[in-house]
Amino acid sequence: MTKLTRRAALAGAAALPLATAATRTRAAAPMMGAADAPYKRFKLGEFEVTTILAGTRAVPDPQAIFGMNVSPEAFKEASDAAHLPIDQAQFFFTPTIVNTGSELVLFDTGLSAEGTTAALAAAGYSPDMVDVVVITHMHGDHIGGVMNGDAPTYPNARYVTGSTEFDAWSAMGNETFDAKMKPLAEQTTFLADGGDVTGGITAMQAFGHTPGHMTYLLDSGGKQLLIGADFTNHYVWSLAYPDWEVKFDMDKEMAAQTRRKLLGMLAADGVPMIGYHMPWPAIGYVETRGDGFHYVPHSYQLML
Repeated sequence: MTKLTRRAALAGAAALPLATAATRTRAAAPMMGAADAPYKRFKLGEFEVTTILAGTRAVPDPQAIFGMNVSPEAFKEASDAAHLPIDQAQFFFTPTIVNTGSELVLFDTGLSAEGTTAALAAAGYSPDMVDVVVITHMHGDHIGGVMNGDAPTYPNARYVTGSTEFDAWSAMGNETFDAKMKPLAEQTTFLADGGDVTGGITAMQAFGHTPGHMTYLLDSGGKQLLIGADFTNHYVWSLAYPDWEVKFDMDKEMAAQTRRKLLGMLAADGVPMIGYHMPWPAIGYVETRGDGFHYVPHSYQLML
């Protein structure tokens, strides 16, 4: 083994001015800015599953959204323990594509047609390739990309959503829903709890965040995964503390009950989940921890 001697170290140090002078003649590499790859693909049994990053943004004052029923001190303590700032949070918007081998199924459409189709293109898909569009619920960041102007973004697709969800929003007089989803009513199949989107994809009731919010269980080749959407929408301030109130949960008590039920199931069965607002690439596992839960980001488990 070669040893670094004091003489060698001094000789190296003496050469540094010459090396520095040489590098000064070259232009500095430009700062590129923070970035992520816009898709993550893996196999689940016979299915191919791809999460796509349709958008991300920083949002100020996260306790105005999460942990609304706890003290600022409790919120800060939990945030400090997770190394999270309390002045802002990073939001992610993550639709999912499932290729079953016979159909290409898109779960949720992002904030806009432009953002989602750009992420689709990066992942190797075009809008006309999508056979089924599944809407987990009718919030604007999930149906925002359904239409591109006055035309459907996914021209060859049929649409699937929960019947309770569609009926509830039909009665609300919501401008975004009326513009984006109502025109597609005749092309939409409506499911209840336990309904099938297609072989190996089953709807699971997860009411509370919205009146008819649905999650979807993938089951292929003996492997399962839950597309969780927004039943829990922050990996600490919602998932770890399921009783903390979330501004966007329309029925906060029911949403907390749903979180506990589904998180308990995921933790007990070791089933991975995709969460629409989880840290990119939005794939992870759930463990019990004390009276709450703990999010474990996916590393390589689904690659094997």
